[in-house]
Amino acid sequence: MSKDSGPPTNEGSADEALAPREAHDAHTLVSAEVARRLPPLYSQEGKGEEAIAQVKFFTPWTSWTWYASEYDPEERIFFGVVVGHEWELGNFSLDELEGIRGPGGLRIERDLYWTPRPLRECR
Repeated sequence: MSKDSGPPTNEGSADEALAPREAHDAHTLVSAEVARRLPPLYSQEGKGEEAIAQVKFFTPWTSWTWYASEYDPEERIFFGVVVGHEWELGNFSLDELEGIRGPGGLRIERDLYWTPRPLRECR
């Protein structure tokens, strides 16, 4: 005799619903919350490597990573650290990050689980 286990359940539905939202959030490089958190460009001048990296961007297909400590929303320019072939302090452009495409159309992503820390710790 078979026992009826009831209607099918959607045990994974919460996780499945979360995945598209997280993907969208990861591809929204500067959300309103991130823009509020990032200090204005040049506001931490003189702090150098002690400035706090508020946000991390990365390429999912290489080891390149960008850590932003300041941002100018009008110019769409960050200051922070770029870790690629070398570790380098400097400015980088949101427009350029948004325009980069990797294999299969992959894009730069924002690390949704990043914890702010000094630039010197971003390697």
